[in-house]
Amino acid sequence: MIRHKRWLLLILLIAFAVRAVAAITVQKRLESTQPPQQFLIAGDANGYWELAENLIAGKGFTVHEPPRLAMRMPGFPMFFSMLMLATGKSMLAIRIGLALVGTLVVVMVYMLGRRLFSESIGLTAAAICAVLPPMAGFSVLVLSETLFALGLVASLLALTHLGDLLHSDGSRRQVTLIGGLAGLLVSLACYVRPSWLLAAPCFVLLVYLFRRGSSSVHLAAIAVFAGLFLSLLPWAIRNQFAVGRPVWTTLWVGPSLYDGLNDSATGDSDMTFFERDNLMATLSEDEVDQHYRQKAWTFVRENPGRSVELAFAKVWRFWKPWPNASQFDAWWMKAAVTLTFLPVVVLAAIGIWNQRQNPWAVLIAVSPIIYFTAIHAVFVGSLRYRLPAEYPLCVLSSVGLHTVWRWCRGNA
Repeated sequence: MIRHKRWLLLILLIAFAVRAVAAITVQKRLESTQPPQQFLIAGDANGYWELAENLIAGKGFTVHEPPRLAMRMPGFPMFFSMLMLATGKSMLAIRIGLALVGTLVVVMVYMLGRRLFSESIGLTAAAICAVLPPMAGFSVLVLSETLFALGLVASLLALTHLGDLLHSDGSRRQVTLIGGLAGLLVSLACYVRPSWLLAAPCFVLLVYLFRRGSSSVHLAAIAVFAGLFLSLLPWAIRNQFAVGRPVWTTLWVGPSLYDGLNDSATGDSDMTFFERDNLMATLSEDEVDQHYRQKAWTFVRENPGRSVELAFAKVWRFWKPWPNASQFDAWWMKAAVTLTFLPVVVLAAIGIWNQRQNPWAVLIAVSPIIYFTAIHAVFVGSLRYRLPAEYPLCVLSSVGLHTVWRWCRGNA
């Protein structure tokens, strides 16, 4: 046990060191441009920065003009505003703070691997996540992916614990507490990125499929949904007063949906239509959201074949081994991401085969990337949206690596 703790400490030190180097490298690169840049991926980062500044200034959770009151979930802007206050808005210090979040995700991956399989699997999974270039690089960008990954893996850990309790016929009190905690953690992830909202019903379905013999399975489902509902309720109440109805996520779903489903869509994100249409000048935020939802579904009804083509294009962009964005167009960046992502996928496939008699554990680790593949076949596809789901996938990559190691030793 002491030896395992020493290995974990070493892995975490390496994870933080790699991310600290990434923070310094990114900051120096941005400062060296003419004129100097503040963000590597400016669109979303500018919005988060403005929201955080408005929160600090006491202007409320609002961004842009005309004001948008429910464009984003509040989790990352609130966390980012605390980082800004703690660091005096020093970008390098903020990036170091984000590097600490990335290191915490490595801890959660270790805990998930240990609970699903074994201590050694958890350590190896953490080691993989510690050094993967995309995970290290994105950890220090002003984007929500890494904080979201922290909530995602934490919720998976709670849901795994809940499944184990049902398998071992844990007490009703334990099932209620862990189920409620699982719902809470799903909601905390949703406070960062609302796309995780359907994870709760999906995992309840898994519980019914694989733990249906437990006498507490219905109680577990109720506890998960109760935890999710009660945790998101304050945001819905806030939106009732802010925009006139209890919006449980955001009023940016419509524009995001239309971004991926329109006559000029390619599978990539291109939100220029929003400024061009300028609907916010005449319609409320809620009306704009509904307008673009209707336009997106009208496009699907009128262009079913093109919608299917776009779905395949988005899935390809989601799974493409190298980055899509122009900011990462350098050959060495593409090579670094490709040469690390492909082994992760191949080893995960080996891990799935090795654990085919353990479907519960396999599905816990692989379902997030399947889930987001489906989500982004509708919206738009990018490596960014795949990245949070790669963390649990690395648990299966760890299983695959151990399997290959045993094969090699057996043939030696």
